[in-house]
Parts: sequence; structure tokens; C-alpha cells
Amino acid sequence: MARRRIVLREAGPADEVSLSRLAQLADRRLPPSPLLVAEVDGELLAARGADGLHIADPFSATCDLIDLLDLRAEQLHAAAA
Repeated sequence: MARRRIVLREAGPADEVSLSRLAQLADRRLPPSPLLVAEVDGELLAARGADGLHIADPFSATCDLIDLLDLRAEQLHAAAA
């Protein structure tokens, strides 16, 4: 099985189109900013809002990405405290 590159990061202005596409695929609104996003091999597949709500590509396996986004959000929250 090929290795895949996963990147977790804060969303920026350049992600607007990808986030809109993701929200349409998920049939949900974008969660409130700031957003953390998860990319796999350069493709944005999941996002987590400041309120803890997620959107994810329903046609991809994203459960692990959502778990990683939650873990990263906890780390950032703890570091800010």
C-alpha cells in the first residue's frame, strides 16, 4: 500500500474554494473560523471549526482525519492556556 502524506494546518484565504467544495459535498455549512484542515496528498478532505463541528468529504475515509483534527485542536488549546 502506498504511503500517504497527511497535513494538519490552519485554513487560509487560499483554501476558500476547497472549503466551499467540501461544504457542498458534505451538504453542510462551513463551521466558524478559525478552521483547522486536514489534507491528504494535497487534497483538502476535512475541516474542524472553532466550535468543534466538522465537515468532511463523504466519499473518502475521513474518520481518522477527524480524530487527528480533534487531537490537534486540543493540543493548540492546551498550548494557548
